[in-house]
Amino acid sequence: MSISTVLSYLPAIAILAVLIFVHELGHFMAARLQGIYANRFSIGFGPILWRYQGRETEYALRALPLGGFVGFPDDDPDSTIPPNDPNLLKNRPVLDRAIVISAGVIANLIFAYLVLVLQVGTIGVAEGFNFKPGVLVPEVVSTEAPAAKAGVKAGDIILAADGKELKANETEIASLQKVIQTHPNQPVQLKIQRDNKQFDVTVTPKSGPDGNGQIGVRLAANGTPIFRSPKNPFEVLSLAAQRFQDICVVTVQGFGRLITNFKETAGQISGPVNIVRAGAKLASDSNSSGLFFYTALISINLAIINILPLPALDGGHLAFLLFEGVRGKPLPTRIQDGATQTGLMLLLGLGIFLIVRELIFQ
Repeated sequence: MSISTVLSYLPAIAILAVLIFVHELGHFMAARLQGIYANRFSIGFGPILWRYQGRETEYALRALPLGGFVGFPDDDPDSTIPPNDPNLLKNRPVLDRAIVISAGVIANLIFAYLVLVLQVGTIGVAEGFNFKPGVLVPEVVSTEAPAAKAGVKAGDIILAADGKELKANETEIASLQKVIQTHPNQPVQLKIQRDNKQFDVTVTPKSGPDGNGQIGVRLAANGTPIFRSPKNPFEVLSLAAQRFQDICVVTVQGFGRLITNFKETAGQISGPVNIVRAGAKLASDSNSSGLFFYTALISINLAIINILPLPALDGGHLAFLLFEGVRGKPLPTRIQDGATQTGLMLLLGLGIFLIVRELIFQ
């Protein structure tokens, strides 16, 4: 990997680090504002690169910027705080602890909305589109889709289908769809543009439930939007809220499809490598609108993933608190620790698997 490629990844890595910082800052501030002790605030995992010892908290930056944590002295054997101190997190009521645990998710959601406000306020409001030849493929829905098997990748531009060139207008998406739909189980030649290179691939659409051909891609117009200045601050806030809602809905629907149709959608799961690659590509574009969208999208995804009721995630800890609220007492410590450690190992295993898959096979 060249130095220029590594440098191109730095903006995306910086964005991920900022989102992790925002998430952990949410936990930290929710604790401190309630007078709860927090003795560690760390961005990243692994060896410490930088450390500062404050009056009550140790602040640290670690070598692997793919996570972070806020530490509490509740179970620290070196802590001088009495175990019955009411300002230890474990001694606080369920509601106080729930606020601390959920604050990271809330911080990411608020940050995503503010990023979208900044996007609309600085880039402007999309009004029109500057079309370019071809049709963009923003997503290949599955590694088993006909398009994927033929070698089509997300980000490709289809310049021609079955010998017919796709011109620079919005009707070309329908033209391409017609070619695909009318050729079920028949080979179709596509001219692809990828990174300023052009080549041909042959894809065989599979017959869908309605008999029409399908190749398993999402299509979008090729080109760039034209922006105008917002009319007033209320338009900025309103449009940002609408975009925020749209991203949340699409993200939740995506997780729903992953659960209900895991076999078809599992291949779409992106790990840290592909997330950084996508951010690097957007950072290299002249229009920074996509980078704003990327930041908001990842922030919302980070929030939704963390609120899932899985051990080692914020949602898992909230689930433990729910059990405690219903039972009137917490689950045994050994059960909570065992579930958390198992969940952490599974998440680490998934992360390593995705990184290896993306480095070797993509």
